[in-house]
Amino acid sequence: MDLTKAEEQIMRYLWKLEKAYLKNILDEFPYPKPAATTIATLLKRVIDKGFVGFSQHGSNREYFPLIKKTDYFSKQVNLIIRDYFNNSASQFASFFTNETDLNLTDLEEIKRLVDQKIKNQKKSK
Repeated sequence: MDLTKAEEQIMRYLWKLEKAYLKNILDEFPYPKPAATTIATLLKRVIDKGFVGFSQHGSNREYFPLIKKTDYFSKQVNLIIRDYFNNSASQFASFFTNETDLNLTDLEEIKRLVDQKIKNQKKSK
């Protein structure tokens, strides 16, 4: 299930904070801050979608993510590769390296990561 941009923003704050009350999440937003009722509605939505859980402390709820940030973004990247690049990681890599402002240091680091992944996969065969 996908998240809206607003729901994803709530998740970003929760991933950063790890556990938070509504007030803590609201404090993360830049000015002008949304209404607390807006945040409460978004929290209800991400709870209903299974992304967030909570612990009840008196009349307050402490919210926490149920899905790891890396798991969520990995799924999103795989969907982008499937939907926009004909399920081809090499087409995605070509687009990524040609259409973004990567400097030489970034490109060398990406190459190092790819080379390490290749080396590890060859070892496991």
